[in-house]
Amino acid sequence: MTSTEEPLWNSSSYDSYDNEPEPCSKDGVRNFGSWFLPTFFSLVFLLGLAGNTLVVLVLFKYKRLRGMMDIYLLNLAISDMLFVFALPFWSYFVADEWVFGDGWCKFISWVYQIGFFSGIFFIMLMSVDRYLAIVHVVFALKARTVSYGSLASLVVWLVAITASIPELVFSKSVSYYNHTSCKPAYSKDDLTWKLFTSLEINILGLLIPFVVMFFCYGKIVKTLLHCRNEKKKKAVKMIFAVMIMFFVFWTPYNTVLFLQFLDAVGIFGGCLSSNNLDYASQVTQTLAFFHCCLNPVIYFFMGQKFKKYIKLFFRNCVFSKIFCKPCGLSDTLSSESSGSLYTQSTSDKEAL
Repeated sequence: MTSTEEPLWNSSSYDSYDNEPEPCSKDGVRNFGSWFLPTFFSLVFLLGLAGNTLVVLVLFKYKRLRGMMDIYLLNLAISDMLFVFALPFWSYFVADEWVFGDGWCKFISWVYQIGFFSGIFFIMLMSVDRYLAIVHVVFALKARTVSYGSLASLVVWLVAITASIPELVFSKSVSYYNHTSCKPAYSKDDLTWKLFTSLEINILGLLIPFVVMFFCYGKIVKTLLHCRNEKKKKAVKMIFAVMIMFFVFWTPYNTVLFLQFLDAVGIFGGCLSSNNLDYASQVTQTLAFFHCCLNPVIYFFMGQKFKKYIKLFFRNCVFSKIFCKPCGLSDTLSSESSGSLYTQSTSDKEAL
């Protein structure tokens, strides 16, 4: 749940405006969200949980957390799992109403926000790690250690937890027109916290990460272009995939959130603009949420070695032994995985 405005699934039936004699009906928004959001929230939950659980299992079973990137990947997967943890509650909420009480409202909102900020911060840290590994190779040999990676991860979690405190403080279970919602409840006369949370999610959640990523990947591309190597070309494609995915999936949602804040303070005004922004928020929010499902794809499945780890993982799992052994697929996976796993280069530039 965002800190900026009452999320789409939190919209009550009516929002009142000081300059309007009648309340603004949002029944259409709620009816649309009651089937649209639960469907996609459930899909994001299943894909995000499955993909990030697989990442965690592979990291512990095969990678053994031997480098800084492994630490960041593990923490990114945990962040995404925290993020999707809240989605079943939001799905039930938007389909009916909030029935889990005030304390659980605060906790779920807080966990969701921590997952949101920490996930974006770890993507940013991974960009910095790639920058050091490719542009400052000598310095990276000393700096890119498990100890420094763990310390940086701890700092990220502390920043994410601190940035999410307003969500913990202001989120409440409230009832309007016999409909219970879980949402941030601010004072009607105090716009300070609304402005703060709106700027926080746009600056910390989009502007700063995008500037850092743009700088790091710009330097990386400049360095790799001087290396005429097919593997380096694949690395450049990977870099652009990361940048484009982040920008495309998150920018529309953050833009709509800021416009909703402007509407809340009366800059736009009017029931029509409020409803249109609500519809836009539903669509862009769903698009943004899918990014956590793509993180395993971007950072693992496009990598050089992870496909081999996946084959080996499924070959060794119980279900694979039961269903694949009769057709000989289990032995094939074993020979392919073990044969290519140890001939793979360990270069960080390849493992983008």
